[in-house]
Amino acid sequence: MRLPNGYGSVYKLSGKNRRKPYIARRTIGWDDNGKQLYATIGYYRTKAEALQALAAFNDNPYDLQMSKVTFADIYKRWWDDTFDDDSNRSTTRNYSAAYKHCEPLYDMKMADIRPQHMQDIIDNCGAGYQMQKRIRILFNQLYRWCIQHDAIKKNYADQLSVTNDTESKTRTAFTTEEIEKLWAQVNKNKYVPLILMLIYSGVRISELLDLKKEDVNLDEQWFKVRKSKTKAGIRIVPIADKVLPFWRQFMASSNCPYAVCTVNGEHISYDNFQKIYWKPLMRELNMEHTPHETRHTFISLMVAANANQTILKKIVGHKSIMNLTEKVYTHVEIQTLLREANLI
Repeated sequence: MRLPNGYGSVYKLSGKNRRKPYIARRTIGWDDNGKQLYATIGYYRTKAEALQALAAFNDNPYDLQMSKVTFADIYKRWWDDTFDDDSNRSTTRNYSAAYKHCEPLYDMKMADIRPQHMQDIIDNCGAGYQMQKRIRILFNQLYRWCIQHDAIKKNYADQLSVTNDTESKTRTAFTTEEIEKLWAQVNKNKYVPLILMLIYSGVRISELLDLKKEDVNLDEQWFKVRKSKTKAGIRIVPIADKVLPFWRQFMASSNCPYAVCTVNGEHISYDNFQKIYWKPLMRELNMEHTPHETRHTFISLMVAANANQTILKKIVGHKSIMNLTEKVYTHVEIQTLLREANLI
């Protein structure tokens, strides 16, 4: 059967003992003498496989010069084009975490990846809804980069789905008994006090890990969050009396510029905190919580203590519409924040 003009061609190479004797190719132009110039799509065991590859190429044309570029290559090019030293650490950390789940695709040619390959990554990542969503977002970002650079014409990531597991979004506060258990362990594990610092401040774990010593005032018992997920998250947070000794201990333990560091004086990344500190601690203490549930616990404790709701919003950095009365508290004094934090 004759193929349409401009569609490409398939033929069998001469010679014996070729594992893949059939070649699929596409005309990409002509030289000065009018001779056709070809680009190879690939080599195949059978003519049927070669024709199928040619059909797939015509269905989703891509830059043949990019045909050998792997998923890992595209990720690096996209990363270099998208981020720099000033990029939000939380954003880059989320993309890095999502990329780690994509290891089976690292060496695959980007042009060979299909929806099922990516859906398998999402379905088998062993993570909850939020991570599944981040992986899908990463796939979309990479395909958009490819389309923008004429490497691929079709975004297969549009066909992916994630499981909206409502249980994965349910947060459970630490119980009174669990908090008492944490207090009983403060002298047995260096990082148990860190959990209590989170519970009694309401900050996100990323906000605490990225906090620098220069933004902490131990004498007046407060610190300033300069990097946060939201504009409302940039705020002053009081240091409760109960956990002030832990803050002093961490601040004095090393010359690391960050408020909280490893025993070797190194900055703790979110991924390392999860794998090396949080999960082993939860197993050791026979508890099942995520780091974010410390923030949920703080809010629950403050509500139970009848804390001023407007001041609570200020402490945790919740974005909300404030009425006229609440706006009076927009510039509350540190001592007012501290008084509320010490209710629990």
